[in-house]
Amino acid sequence: MIELTLAMAERATRAAREKADALGTPMTITVVDEAGRLVLSSRGDGTGFFTPETSRAKAMAAASFRMSTADLAERVAKGAPFWTHVGSVLSGQVLPSHGAVPIVVNGRVIGAIGCGGGTGEQDQECAVAGAAVLA
Repeated sequence: MIELTLAMAERATRAAREKADALGTPMTITVVDEAGRLVLSSRGDGTGFFTPETSRAKAMAAASFRMSTADLAERVAKGAPFWTHVGSVLSGQVLPSHGAVPIVVNGRVIGAIGCGGGTGEQDQECAVAGAAVLA
């Protein structure tokens, strides 16, 4: 059963885009379901050519590991072997870098939202704002 609908992804994307506008940064926003399947991707005006791929890989990481990519980035920075190599093992599929969070509804991860286009902190803020409207 699909729990993360297109309408929900649109609401999350809209909230993330509003946050990006408030921060004054272009942003690409991608929403995936709990298995990492694409639900919606919205490339912002003025974003880099690679932001659709990076925002999706961040969302995939958050959905797969059921945690914020800010937390994943900390694990990579600490040098734990698994976390430092996961990006190369799953090349192009997961990006443990700031900018994505799981979407949690009623205590259950139903997907994730990933953002790219600003600084890591801006990407993270936008993802948090997007997920918050569905919580």
